[in-house]
Amino acid sequence: MTDTDPSREGPTRREYLRYGGAVVSGASLAGCMGDSDSTADEPTSTPSGEDTESSESTASNDGNAASDESYSVTIEPVGTVEFDSVPETWFPYTADYADMGVALGEGNGLSAVGVKDRFGTYFYDEIPSVAVDKSDLTELWNDGTSKELFYELDADVHLIDPNFMVNRLQWSQDDVDEIRENVAPFFGNTIFSRSYDWHDYADYTLYGAFEKVAQLFQKEPQYEAFKQYHDGVLSDVQRRLPNETPDVAVLYPGGVPPESFYPYRIGEGTQAKHWRDLQVSDALAKNDITDAQAGGGTIDYETLLDIDPNALAVRLQGEISQEYFEENIVSHLRNHEVASELSAVKNDRIIYGGLTYQGPITHLFQLERAAQGLYPDVFGDEQLFDRQRVADIVAGEF
Repeated sequence: MTDTDPSREGPTRREYLRYGGAVVSGASLAGCMGDSDSTADEPTSTPSGEDTESSESTASNDGNAASDESYSVTIEPVGTVEFDSVPETWFPYTADYADMGVALGEGNGLSAVGVKDRFGTYFYDEIPSVAVDKSDLTELWNDGTSKELFYELDADVHLIDPNFMVNRLQWSQDDVDEIRENVAPFFGNTIFSRSYDWHDYADYTLYGAFEKVAQLFQKEPQYEAFKQYHDGVLSDVQRRLPNETPDVAVLYPGGVPPESFYPYRIGEGTQAKHWRDLQVSDALAKNDITDAQAGGGTIDYETLLDIDPNALAVRLQGEISQEYFEENIVSHLRNHEVASELSAVKNDRIIYGGLTYQGPITHLFQLERAAQGLYPDVFGDEQLFDRQRVADIVAGEF
């Protein structure tokens, strides 16, 4: 990094935050294009219902400690972090962790996020009394991510995998150590994708990571309520799925309107949880198309025609209305000389693919929209989860 090291005098800012474990440095740089959270920072897979089992807790407390009592939480690759009190201010880089904090009722302490367009705060508009104003958040990415921002924000904890900082954002291990020692600890695991070769440590499911964040904020009862509700919603949705589910190709446009796409296989990261939940098959994996995050390039319409998936799930970042999607994606494919020959286009199975980063609230919305898009005859426009119930859990009312 080129950031200068700000002068600091006296003891470190937070001596009440102490590490009981070492930060694991990253291996080699990942094979994705770009040096940031670029459009290629997106795939994933586990069995459907993967998150119905709770991950093993490694916290040294029972989740009911008072806020002024010390406790520790363990997460890989960070190790064990000890706290003398519950963090009040915090920020992640990826919005999956932002959504987790909001789901636990900690939205007021959120101060920043990596890329604002990748944080689906518009979903909260449908949840009573839940809101995050992105204009109040600092965007960490601006042709790089500066150490100075971490000093300026002065958060109590950073919900970021330190290896993500090294391998995706080009920080050095010394940079990570400096911020950990002078500002606050890192606490996170890169969960949205499992295609990075440097991620050679434990993988967490969405709810496995969510449980760790709940331990961090001492909000285990809210986590348990969310998990129980998620499991019930997922069970109801899967019970209604047809016996035969489609082959889906998950794509990110190389431009708008698109002439090529970055391919994203339905692998084992949390970004594809809603597709695994809907028990679809991966058309790209079946045809040995290399995932964009694993170094794959773009594919054109001729390649897609050779694969000819039953459905196309097109990802776009930011708040995407159905009107925008129809005008800029669907209409273009219908009128394209080659794309119009695709079975998915002929059968009107071009659906919105969702955001990359999903926590527990975002996932419920993306599961609902994907189910409606894939199976309109089954789910139509019905709401598949209770917005008020989610609001109650966020508010701590179980």
